[in-house]
Amino acid sequence: MAFPSSYINQIEVSTEETTIFLQRLGSGPGLLLLHGFPQTHLMWREVAQALSNDFTVICADLRGYGQSGCPLSDKDHSPYSKRAMARDMVQVMEQLGFTEFMVAGHDRGGRVAYRLSLDHPKQVKALAVLDILPVAEVWNRADRHIIDFWPWSLLSQAAPFPERLISGAPDAIIDNAFSDWGTDGAFFSREVRAAYIQQLYDPLHVHAICEEFRAAATIDYLHDKEDQKQGNRIQCPVLALWSAGGPLDTWYAEAGGPLNIWRNWAHHVQGLALHGGHFFPEADPEGTVRALRQFFKSGG
Repeated sequence: MAFPSSYINQIEVSTEETTIFLQRLGSGPGLLLLHGFPQTHLMWREVAQALSNDFTVICADLRGYGQSGCPLSDKDHSPYSKRAMARDMVQVMEQLGFTEFMVAGHDRGGRVAYRLSLDHPKQVKALAVLDILPVAEVWNRADRHIIDFWPWSLLSQAAPFPERLISGAPDAIIDNAFSDWGTDGAFFSREVRAAYIQQLYDPLHVHAICEEFRAAATIDYLHDKEDQKQGNRIQCPVLALWSAGGPLDTWYAEAGGPLNIWRNWAHHVQGLALHGGHFFPEADPEGTVRALRQFFKSGG
């Protein structure tokens, strides 16, 4: 199931460094939804339609993903840092008329979303992070479990090794994610699966995606560590959602779980686990909508 044409307004916005493709739905306060890997804005197809009754919902493809642009990278991968990706979204929302807005991000989009909140605190009124921890927390707490996070280690290897692997079997990447990450593959229609695979046939997008993972292993980690050193914390209310029985629910029990970890990064944190595996926004859109609507309508 895709976004019905009657619901959507497809827009391509030019930022200082690239172009961002998005879908705009509804009216009311601005709510930016950011996807993860290996998805696109399409992951929000059901969630966005429900939330558009209360908000102006913006579903954007991150730079390097989907139908957004793929700017040239550099040796420190900074064009694919979460800081650069967050800057895109501030510019996009400003051009759409939102100098203040709310943001929810899943997976990679969640990391862009919390970086956005740290770097642009005056713009972000409330933040929801879905099934992630900050980059620095993942690397600092990495142990044998990181093997199960294979994109973190594989895709961050030097070019062109991971690019060649992905390009050789794009369908294998998607099928592994949709079978081994806790979500029943039946929740992904043939149309949706094909859309996610399609971006992995484009060498520019494949390279950009790998650059984003390389940034997470290098410059994103440094940005997080600098925030910790400076005592910078997320100022707006934060909602953390994670997969019940998934890695965040089980691997970090000794640290007090994801809520306790996020409270090291933000002043006001609440959250809960949802069923459906890592891709719970697609497996359980009703539960996801319920949690996001309650949080954002209450102002966090």
